[in-house]
Amino acid sequence: MPYVGYMDDAGWERLINQLTAGDCTPFLGAGACAGTLPTGRALSRRMAEKWGYPYDDGRELPRVAQFGAMKYGEAVYIKEQICSELGTVGPPDFRDPLEPHGLLASFRLPVYLTTNYDDFIVRSLKAVGKRPNVALCPWNDGMEYDGKLFGSEAGWNPQPETPLVYHLHGSLQDPRSLVLTEDDYLEFLTSLALEGGAADPRMLPPTILAALTKRPLLFIGYSLQDWTFRVLFGALIRAVPGINRRRHVSVQLPPSVGLSRADAREMQRQIARYYEEWRISIFWGTAREFCAELRRRMGTVS
Repeated sequence: MPYVGYMDDAGWERLINQLTAGDCTPFLGAGACAGTLPTGRALSRRMAEKWGYPYDDGRELPRVAQFGAMKYGEAVYIKEQICSELGTVGPPDFRDPLEPHGLLASFRLPVYLTTNYDDFIVRSLKAVGKRPNVALCPWNDGMEYDGKLFGSEAGWNPQPETPLVYHLHGSLQDPRSLVLTEDDYLEFLTSLALEGGAADPRMLPPTILAALTKRPLLFIGYSLQDWTFRVLFGALIRAVPGINRRRHVSVQLPPSVGLSRADAREMQRQIARYYEEWRISIFWGTAREFCAELRRRMGTVS
């Protein structure tokens, strides 16, 4: 039975119209790379073993990375190792009709936001003939700030054929830019909180503010139960209250581990009710299942 926050037929109609009209901002997380890159937990366990992490909670990458930074005496060295681990992995097949990056690149959207370190969305946009521009969020004082984000130069006034890809948590191309350790996350969130009252915002310049407040968001690759998503979106809500004015969509894996079917269903209802105050409708499934359903409803597959 449908419940509050359920992705119903009206929700699908709204989302499809928004995507085809370019009135939507995709927000990509790690789950969008499932099957290509290791999950955060898998990467965390691998690095925990490599760095000799001595505790039992080796599933949280920020905590393991914080230990690594303390062990080796600097965070940049740890970030370079993470870039080495992920940088050799090739991109997914963007021609696959159920691959999220390839599907999103096919829409005429001007801005793509991501907390992923990889460049898959950039490559997918180039694969369909677009000319994306890339910018990194300057979340700490040591990062170079691109003042062009305030201007209207070609590429920084993003258009569907020249979209902007904005990396909130850094990029593999610049290890220093990664938001990785617990200290990094704290600094990122503190800086974001200060943005709310800043006259000249650095982290969320006008182009990004418009993408967050004037268009609904489509989250792919996050978990509403995940600490990173809850803290990030909660901080964005406080820094940019206008986010809550639109109805958003989030693709979520249903809770199932150790739960009966009835209990899992009840947890889905509870999660959906909780995030209804943030005006988030939920599609329960993998990113590939979402792509399959989206294509089916658009009539592009049988």
